[in-house]
Amino acid sequence: MRDSSLFSNLTASSVVTATCVLGLLYFGRDVLEPLALATILSLVLAPLIRSLRRIGLPRLPATLISVLLAGTCVVGVGTILAFQLVAVTRDLPEYRAAIRSKIERVREITERPFARLEAELSAVAPQSPLPPPPPVTVRRGTLTTGANQPLPVEIRAPRATTRDTLSRLFALAWGPIGETGLVLVLLIFILLEHESLRDRVIRLAGQAEISRTVRALSDATRGVSRFFLTQFAVNLTFGTMVGVLLWAFGVPHAALWGALSGLLRFVPYLGILVAGVLIAFFVAAIDPGWTLALSCLALFVALELVVAHVVEPKVYGHSSGLSPLAVIVSALFWGAMWGPVGLLLSTPLTLCLVVAGRHVRALEPVTILLGDVPNVNVAQRFYQRVLAGETHSIISDARAYLERHSFARYCDQILLPGISMAAAEQRTGQLETTQVAHIRTTIADVAATLTPVSNAPRSERRRKGRVSLLDANVGAHLRKMREARLGRWQGSLDVPSHSIVLCAGLGTERDDLLTELLVRSLRELDIDARSMVIGADQDNPGPDKADLISTVFLIYPVESTLDQWQRVADELRAGLPNALLVTIRLPFGETAADQAIVQEHVDMVLRSFEESLAFVVPERVKQA
Repeated sequence: MRDSSLFSNLTASSVVTATCVLGLLYFGRDVLEPLALATILSLVLAPLIRSLRRIGLPRLPATLISVLLAGTCVVGVGTILAFQLVAVTRDLPEYRAAIRSKIERVREITERPFARLEAELSAVAPQSPLPPPPPVTVRRGTLTTGANQPLPVEIRAPRATTRDTLSRLFALAWGPIGETGLVLVLLIFILLEHESLRDRVIRLAGQAEISRTVRALSDATRGVSRFFLTQFAVNLTFGTMVGVLLWAFGVPHAALWGALSGLLRFVPYLGILVAGVLIAFFVAAIDPGWTLALSCLALFVALELVVAHVVEPKVYGHSSGLSPLAVIVSALFWGAMWGPVGLLLSTPLTLCLVVAGRHVRALEPVTILLGDVPNVNVAQRFYQRVLAGETHSIISDARAYLERHSFARYCDQILLPGISMAAAEQRTGQLETTQVAHIRTTIADVAATLTPVSNAPRSERRRKGRVSLLDANVGAHLRKMREARLGRWQGSLDVPSHSIVLCAGLGTERDDLLTELLVRSLRELDIDARSMVIGADQDNPGPDKADLISTVFLIYPVESTLDQWQRVADELRAGLPNALLVTIRLPFGETAADQAIVQEHVDMVLRSFEESLAFVVPERVKQA
């Protein structure tokens, strides 16, 4: 976890820079809109151009053919939609009676409860009648020739000529046509100069940043291309399904509404709402009743839910690279900046910024805030939840994790790194006493819940007054829970020779916790693992039981306990000559002892709980 936070890097210069960038985006949109649209389209067409070049076409013909194919598809779809819209406009007068009937019906349904409530309130608390308002005198503009001879005046607008009509239509169409032509020209030149532009960007980044710049450009190209390809396939399928369903219900112009549904789905969240409302209004207008409109709306909503929650998660995966909230925020931001064009480009533009933030430090906050995967690993999330008191969420996620992996891997990757973070902050005095007590309680609950094979009933744990023991030592507390159920020696001593795996420590809080977690990891695979504190007489069943032990796991020492650990290791070696002596060096931030010295006293040094399981019974370790 980084020491510096996101907000600590905010300075006056960064705020001024951000303000200037926002101003440039807003006031320079006439130039930036076509440039951004052409750039995004170039990334979309890049895979098609690469495919054409693989079959032997030079860059210029491949580029022109790709642009021609894309333009033909856009023009064809636009022409079909235009004719369909004209047909719908021509047929609307036929549905005028149904529209008026439904409007009156809806008004009656909505106004009747309020009118009845107003009448009941008036009957309960009658009010004194108000005096009638004074008459309002309305003077009409007239042209008079005398005192009593008004002459009405009628003002008529001049009749519009065909030339005026064409001029207005041309003025309306010139803006979109001109912008489309500008985007087309920019697109062709960007595609032709694609490699040259990439080289210029790399040269601009500098010699020291070549690898990072190349990765950023490659990630952005693949991410946007993959996202648009999958989105196009999903939206095309969705529009086709909507058109077929409406056609099956006998709705006129089903192809138009299917195409609009597929196109509007490119606008995040808002587009599908607009499509549903338009279809519902149209179906309600053409049918005298409500059955057809409600049926079509229900099928539309059901289809959207299936696509959004079943199809898209499987097809997209992490191809978008954005969290759902980031998609909404980006749509609001770019829509406010650039209007409808910003809504359409919001997802790819934000995706490019998120990808760039993985390689450019200045844009890293964008990736942290908007990326689909938070910049927090599982161990950090575990520790944050421990501090927040979300024990239920921790256990729920851990159970889901254990369905695929072993408890030993959970300790290696989540539990022990989280404990290490807590220990580091405790050493520096960043944790309060209440927080330390809460962390101990949470660790004990998680370990006891995830390994119920040696767990005592909850009522028994509370009755034994666990608070005092837990406050002193979490590992000792968990061990006492096992002993309460399995007996003093944590199981029977009438077992075959070399069947017991012993986990030993020096009796410190650190060693007791690690030995207990290791015991529970081994017992998950039905290994007869037991723990003991070196030097405690009550933990030693006697020298006659030494042949029962096959392996001894001795917790790796820290520098302050190295001398004591060496004496203990030598004693274990002398007392258990037939047992393997193994230690586990976990990658924590503590000051561990020199491994060269430690290796002189043990048979092997391991680096994780999973290695310990593989060392004891390799054929029974769960595979990832």
